[in-house]
Amino acid sequence: MALAFDELFAVPDAFRGIPMPGRTDSWILAGAAAAHGIPADSSTLARFPQAYVKHLARELEKPGPRKGVMPGVRALLDALSARDDVHLALLTGNYEAAAQLKLEYFDLWRYFSGGAFGDDAPDRNGLLPRAVVHVASCGGPAVAVSDAIVIGDTPLDVACAQSAGARSIAVATGFHTIEELRAAGADVVFDDLSDTAAVLRSLLR
Repeated sequence: MALAFDELFAVPDAFRGIPMPGRTDSWILAGAAAAHGIPADSSTLARFPQAYVKHLARELEKPGPRKGVMPGVRALLDALSARDDVHLALLTGNYEAAAQLKLEYFDLWRYFSGGAFGDDAPDRNGLLPRAVVHVASCGGPAVAVSDAIVIGDTPLDVACAQSAGARSIAVATGFHTIEELRAAGADVVFDDLSDTAAVLRSLLR
């Protein structure tokens, strides 16, 4: 994101001090634009998503360490994708093209069909209703928003679920502690997702 911003506006390290965890890419970009005096209706700003995705693709091709897939994620996705009473969808603040690049890099994109992305709404709390509608429109199950379960690692993910009356499962593999996620109101909190059976019990109860 910093490389794209520098390319378009000649402002290096433009996202220093801009909060990112749990926020949509659109929200993050708006914060950086405001911090550097760039009008929200700037035509150059509208080119940012395309520039960002281009730089992201290049960065992923470079050798170097990656944080990798968090413990238990792949096993949980395998277990859930094998069930006929669960539908997996993405709800992420990432632009859709960026989410696809990131998840394809770790061979995780194939587990999901549809959802909602940072392109769909700047406010993360607006994404869950959109995800449910998108899933149904693509041939997935038609369910009430309150029947969805949001899994995330930030208080903003928990708030997204709460705003729609949905349950949330929080996991402390990001920047927030178990205590912070509990205080945010998560229905269940795990250190990580390595105990597949326990996570399934929480999801399917």
